[in-house]
Amino acid sequence: MIVRPPRSLSFLTKPQVPNAHVQRSFLTGSPARSHSNRIFDNVRTPNDLHTLTMLSAADNRPLITLWSASWCTTCQAVKPLVKGMIEEEHVGEEEGGLGFAEVELDSTLIGDLGLKYMITSMPTLLAFSRQEAQFETRMTKPDLMRNKEQLREWLLTEARRGGRAGGGGGGLFGGIFGR
Repeated sequence: MIVRPPRSLSFLTKPQVPNAHVQRSFLTGSPARSHSNRIFDNVRTPNDLHTLTMLSAADNRPLITLWSASWCTTCQAVKPLVKGMIEEEHVGEEEGGLGFAEVELDSTLIGDLGLKYMITSMPTLLAFSRQEAQFETRMTKPDLMRNKEQLREWLLTEARRGGRAGGGGGGLFGGIFGR
């Protein structure tokens, strides 16, 4: 039996790992979290919202939702303020980033999603952390949404949450147990 040596010594070198340049988290081995804000497509179905809350939870990034309708003039006035702060002014990026999506309550496929999340007025700003709606911190007053400083502070508060549950609710005795 004749054994021939390999033509190259490539088998001795380390194999190339795709995306080796991606930073990895020390504890989890998953890619390091991007701190940039993300703007998502409008939500038109319950599945759209479910998908976005899952993506945001996986990235430990709070999801800011603006509940509106095409006929709501106040909603159309507030949307560029919120979107501009997140997309252009990068509010919340230093705190870990935010996601943003508009929920179209007048979509024919939206079903009873507004009822499920207790949306009683438009516009409403509602944050999601770890797929949980933060009812205690939602914003429903258009005057507060139009106030840039108030809006900025609300966005920063939600960004600081960093995808963690909070706001004093969601559980027995205001969420004291199980945190």
